[in-house]
Amino acid sequence: MNPNNPYPSTRQPVLARGGMVATSQPLAAQAGLFVLREGGSAADAAIATAAALTVLEPTSNGLGGDVFALAWRGGELHGLNASGAAPARWNMDTLGGNPIPRHGWTPVTVPGGVRGWADLHAEFGKLPFARLLEPAIQYARRGYPLSPEVARHWARAAQSYGLLKGPEFAEWFKVFMPQGFTPVAGAVWASEDHARTLERIAESHGADFYDGHTARAIDDASRQAGGFLSADDLAQHASEWVTPISAAYQDHEVWEIPPSGQGIAALIALRLLDGMDLPPQRDDPRALHAQIEAIKLAFADAHKLVADQRHSEVPVEFLLSEAHRQMLRQSITDTAHDPQTRPPSSGGTVYLATADGEGNMVSFIQSNYMGFGSGVVVPGTGVALHNRGHNFNVEEGHANRLAPGKRPYHTIIPGFLTRQGQAVGPFGVMGGFMQPQGHVQVVLNTVRSGLNPQAAIDAPRWQWLAGKEIEVEYEMGQPVIRELIRMGHTVRVQTEKASFGRGQIIWRTPEGVLMGGSESRADGQVAAF
Repeated sequence: MNPNNPYPSTRQPVLARGGMVATSQPLAAQAGLFVLREGGSAADAAIATAAALTVLEPTSNGLGGDVFALAWRGGELHGLNASGAAPARWNMDTLGGNPIPRHGWTPVTVPGGVRGWADLHAEFGKLPFARLLEPAIQYARRGYPLSPEVARHWARAAQSYGLLKGPEFAEWFKVFMPQGFTPVAGAVWASEDHARTLERIAESHGADFYDGHTARAIDDASRQAGGFLSADDLAQHASEWVTPISAAYQDHEVWEIPPSGQGIAALIALRLLDGMDLPPQRDDPRALHAQIEAIKLAFADAHKLVADQRHSEVPVEFLLSEAHRQMLRQSITDTAHDPQTRPPSSGGTVYLATADGEGNMVSFIQSNYMGFGSGVVVPGTGVALHNRGHNFNVEEGHANRLAPGKRPYHTIIPGFLTRQGQAVGPFGVMGGFMQPQGHVQVVLNTVRSGLNPQAAIDAPRWQWLAGKEIEVEYEMGQPVIRELIRMGHTVRVQTEKASFGRGQIIWRTPEGVLMGGSESRADGQVAAF
């Protein structure tokens, strides 16, 4: 079966009133819809979808990753930072002057995702926690056919992880590339180990992962391999409920999780763009140029200052202040500039949005960071551990410098949109450092250009790569590309869409109608009733 469609295909937004789930894998969306039909809340649906995604899209997330969420209930937005910190035994001295590796046990920070599920459920859930994990357990045990985009990323991972040497990577191949399995669309994959771990998580309301059988298995594997993560690190981990931060764009407010997440980069860029005299057409090169220049300046701030606020002071109020906006605006001219900051890197993430019929909504993001993550799978559990620690900085005095018990700068960011204090809805664009760039483009597509959620996601995207270098999707068109080059940008035209992120949106009208869009660059689906 050829998974590619040789003909143009246009998705339409999905409209409903009972409930809605939007995510990057259709079976996972159906898992969330199942929970909504059972009477579950938007939070219940988010947890069910997220658990299913650890099975259905392990190329981007897993049980060994982190979670961030924004939950709207009762006219108020709540923020959850369920990311983990560096192990107590990991510090700069242990690196011996070497850079932080991408793979192996070294970059493994405490996985916060499972505790995040439990905490979100304790606060906003309606159905029993174990009920929410049933679809994920069944898919892990019985198996499921790979969807086309997941299969493509899986095949790429098989090549790149195949270069890794060392006994710590053996379990990854046993679990994700078992004998006789080839990751192509329609190939069936299952993991009994994953199913049993999910069952233990379901029965213990997540506690098993941090102080039970799974925690002991992680500790044993880490000690045997000389890793830093320990049972004590897992037992001491806790999520953090945080106050979301926001910035106005025209008559809307855009909300993000505060640092250690990089959502503030999107807010800085949107503040720079708000009130600028931009050409009205969405694809006008001058408007795109202003967006690109704004995101460069925002990243320069984020890369310098974003860190775990429990360890480093991040001047959030100043970064979003009028004085800072006016100062940065002076740097935006008609010519591309080099922001003199480190270039973004790639990542792997899943994003989902949910809404129930009572007006509750959740913006939820979950990640193993770079694809399958560290390449380490804990024997007998199916738990693929993330490599989030790779995003620490090693420079002396840097806000994001590696330290025990400290969270790294985090790329995953759920977004939420309100208007005059009323919820519009959750949105997100997964994909490493593309995420703030995607948030800016989705907000402008929606608020400035008036596009429906599906069109706002489908519209051609750009992304800043490094210095004056940008990448654009080929649908942007030659006239636009030529003008961007004339303005000083080094432009790469890309036909491969994976690097431009994958978004989901659910908007709720004042009449209670839900309108959803799901990324055409992925396998995703809006499931609703």
